[in-house]
Amino acid sequence: MLDRTQSPLTVEPVATPPVAAMVMGRPVQDAADLLPRLFNLCRASQDVAVRMAFDLPLADGWETALSQDIARDHLLKLGVILPQRLGLAPCVVPSPDLAEMAASLVGDEPFPKTGDGFETFLTSASPLAEVMQAVDACFAPKEASVQGLALPEAATPDATAALENSVAARHISHPAMLHVAQTRGQGPLWRIVARVLDMLAALEGNLPIPVKQDDWVMVPAARGSYFVRGSSRDGLVTSFTRITPTDHMLAKGGIMEQSLARLPEGKQRMAPLLVDILDPCVQVTITGGKQDA
Repeated sequence: MLDRTQSPLTVEPVATPPVAAMVMGRPVQDAADLLPRLFNLCRASQDVAVRMAFDLPLADGWETALSQDIARDHLLKLGVILPQRLGLAPCVVPSPDLAEMAASLVGDEPFPKTGDGFETFLTSASPLAEVMQAVDACFAPKEASVQGLALPEAATPDATAALENSVAARHISHPAMLHVAQTRGQGPLWRIVARVLDMLAALEGNLPIPVKQDDWVMVPAARGSYFVRGSSRDGLVTSFTRITPTDHMLAKGGIMEQSLARLPEGKQRMAPLLVDILDPCVQVTITGGKQDA
């Protein structure tokens, strides 16, 4: 339980470029060329989203580029960044073949598809299991967890809404996810399991198909789903809106606020690890609480 005499933990994001102002009045092709360069995280997702928003043809091989972008991001987080944050050695073998890198991370046995299988996997010698074991040891059940968040829909991506716009939303009914949610809550370990499942789905070509509904384009990305809406006249951009998973994560009552609020005072020093697991796509500064406890 947080000591309410202390200021709550919060995060302050750095300012981001005014995207709409940057593309307004430009030729739609210029806007489509600019966005992936401006926001190189999830470059392929950005490219698909803006092209679909303006009814431009998608690039050849976009499905492969999208899947590889997402798988590569997950491999970096799971195999390098989180192990280093946890004081472990990197646990992927560098290779131009993403599937080989994933195999070196997960280990010899397939990732489990049941709750009992997950508990067995968690005690294995898999490099991924070692990362999961460390996270499981850091956070007790229900700590740094969320509840009650709606899943994102293509027609209702309000940027100020607190939504579960994350890769967990894509795998929320998987038996391993249901097991972890029941035994630990929708917290750090739950989110890492979701990232593993999403990495495997990307490598297998099983990501959700980008959709356009009520003028909104919804495209899968490594942190959730991008939402983009645009209009043009005479080939020039007349309106443009871009909503990211981080917009929903940082919304009032959203993933970040709930997770930090459920981090006990004695563990507030773990806030940087928690933020790394939540993985906003912008740099943030953590304020408040007792992070040096």
